[in-house]
Amino acid sequence: MTIREQTEIMELGMLCEDACTSKSTGRRKRNEPKCPIRTEFQRDRDRILHCNSFRRLKQKTQVFLSPVGDHYRTRLTHTLEVSQIARTMARAFRLNEDLTEAIALGHDLGHTPFGHSGEDILNEICPYGFKHYLQSVRVVDYIENGGKGLNLTYEVKNGIACHTNKVAVTKEGYLVRLADKIAYINHDIDDAIRAGMLKEEDLPRSAVSVLGNSKSKRITTLITSILDNGVQDIRMSPEVQKAHDELRAFMFANVYKNSAAKAEEAKAKALVEKLYSYFLRYPEKMPEEYKKILIKFDKHRAVCDYIAGMTDVYAVNLYNELFIPKGWKY
Repeated sequence: MTIREQTEIMELGMLCEDACTSKSTGRRKRNEPKCPIRTEFQRDRDRILHCNSFRRLKQKTQVFLSPVGDHYRTRLTHTLEVSQIARTMARAFRLNEDLTEAIALGHDLGHTPFGHSGEDILNEICPYGFKHYLQSVRVVDYIENGGKGLNLTYEVKNGIACHTNKVAVTKEGYLVRLADKIAYINHDIDDAIRAGMLKEEDLPRSAVSVLGNSKSKRITTLITSILDNGVQDIRMSPEVQKAHDELRAFMFANVYKNSAAKAEEAKAKALVEKLYSYFLRYPEKMPEEYKKILIKFDKHRAVCDYIAGMTDVYAVNLYNELFIPKGWKY
């Protein structure tokens, strides 16, 4: 019996009846020989962790565009924080922790440079529209691995696609959706306080009195509420949900749409739009892997994929190279 087979049997004995077990699931578009060591979901986790798109998350904006400072969050640190929260809940519920981790690590692979401002402008100018959660699936299906994709399992891709506003087919996928909400609200509060935009005492008292007066206490309250409600109906209690929603509304009003946080957003949108127009006109100047996408799909799809995959730094440097005059050297 292989190590993988032993793990699959162990899952059947340890995981709850609502868990998505590795032995009976893990369908891929292309059949592959089984790994003797890892389950299907462990393989997916490793493929995501080692792909180019995952590494680029370290230089993609979370909330603050190109912040100066070592401790502000990026898409990569956000992803790791979502994974940690989701895994904590999966273990407590005795759900499949490997599947949960794979979904969490892959959920933001399709995010654009410059955060949601980049997503918004691509959604406006690309004829297909643009949603980062669908782009994340596109990354693992058509862009990574030289256009071959990572050939992930259906359950992982479904969880990635549904992490924003749909219900996943697995309990593990739904846990990641909740973990994402818990992570970004509370960690963005932390970054906003660090930036001097907020003080802890600015947060709505009615929400803080329920959730707690620190990042750690709030996250613990939210997770505990979900766990106390049980795996059959994964949700927060009404009181905690109301406090969470109030805190979320406060963040949208005071940070996400605040001019101090978004002062550079118009510039970022103009930069993305300029790059998009340029590569529509000169698609031959894109890297080879995106020229292949152009042939397989079309020009708009290839240009959108190329720009969505850029980091903030890469996009700014490319813009400077293409459109900013350089000093003449004698």
